[in-house]
Amino acid sequence: MKHNFIQAHDFIFLQTTSLLKKYGHKMPNRNQNTPTQSDDLQLDERKCFRQGVKDILPLSIAVLPWGILAGSMAVNTGLSTAQALGMSVFIFAGAAQLVCLGLLMAGASSISIMLTIFFLTTQHLIYALNFREDVKNFSLAKRMLIGFLLTDELFAVGMTGHRKRTFAYLFGAGLCFYLSWCVFSLFGILLAQKIPNLEQLHLDFSIVAVFILIIVPLVKNRATLFGVSVTLVFCLLFKFLHFEMGLILSGLMGMISATLWAKIEEKNI
Repeated sequence: MKHNFIQAHDFIFLQTTSLLKKYGHKMPNRNQNTPTQSDDLQLDERKCFRQGVKDILPLSIAVLPWGILAGSMAVNTGLSTAQALGMSVFIFAGAAQLVCLGLLMAGASSISIMLTIFFLTTQHLIYALNFREDVKNFSLAKRMLIGFLLTDELFAVGMTGHRKRTFAYLFGAGLCFYLSWCVFSLFGILLAQKIPNLEQLHLDFSIVAVFILIIVPLVKNRATLFGVSVTLVFCLLFKFLHFEMGLILSGLMGMISATLWAKIEEKNI
């Protein structure tokens, strides 16, 4: 019986040894610092975050005069330093802030200001719809954060880039632009306290420059180019004729022209 036990023990030992030799190289060593899937995911998120910052950095720098203008206008409107900075921190909407300050200086009512700002920023609904498929799996807190950081510049970067619009990428780009806007606004607030009539230095040229930087990368076909050209021509024409609704009509005519051009091209194919 003892002999049988020794034979059984030797058999188990030999089988165990062969299995270890066969599969041992596939077994992970707990003492080794091998990268895990979570580590790879964190590295990928950091890479996407940095790429988002890199992509929006030119637009963040170009908005410097615009931020200075917004900050100085807020001070000249009569707002305190905290109120002026809070406007950029909490509202975070360049065009809406300038229009709001203009209405405040004109003595408009609160309801008029809110309605004007609402219709002025309705394009963000279109922006959000374009990002719907990308953010639908985000948590509610992440969706709200990206919604707050969503601007014309973030939309342009997100639509023109060939990378996947992950939360890390959108957050990196949006946060970079947000911090730039707040810093430049603070710079304008401080300058306005030292230099009078800073808003008369025609810093609003930066608004046009930034939108040119946004539009040019989006012009990828002849239909879009034709629509932009029509908008530009009619905008200049209506400006020369002093037509108040010319800007809105120019945009509508440009969109209609681009749509018709695209349909004509489809028929000719």
